[in-house]
Amino acid sequence: MDTQKTDLSKILAVNGKHGLYRFLALSRGNAVIAEALADGHRTVFDAHNRITTLADICIFTAEGEMKLKEVFLAIQKALAGKDVPAAKDAAAVKALFDKAVPDYDSDRFYASHMKKIIEWYEELVKYASLDFVEEEEAPEEK
Repeated sequence: MDTQKTDLSKILAVNGKHGLYRFLALSRGNAVIAEALADGHRTVFDAHNRITTLADICIFTAEGEMKLKEVFLAIQKALAGKDVPAAKDAAAVKALFDKAVPDYDSDRFYASHMKKIIEWYEELVKYASLDFVEEEEAPEEK
């Protein structure tokens, strides 16, 4: 079976809403039409909703920032085929991040962030793919 690649610039996290959404289109008034990855239910989000693409999210590390795509791939490698720990199991989630991203900045990257990333990871594995679209290099201007 040929799986489609996941474009994290089209996967949305909406503040205050559970789950992830796939961007479909812009409507009048800059509202965003999106569908939930889990059930395909379409929703319109307006300017009052804080919407972030997963491609724009990074975590803090000792060296700077690490893109969420790299975090997901590090988690996949650290799991080595095993199941993801339950997001509610704080000790197991922290142990996973200690293995996957050992240099995360514990002063700025909290357990609540880890839990959210684990939930997103599970949703991508279940409803999309960890085979990500590569960011296209911007053409050089002459």
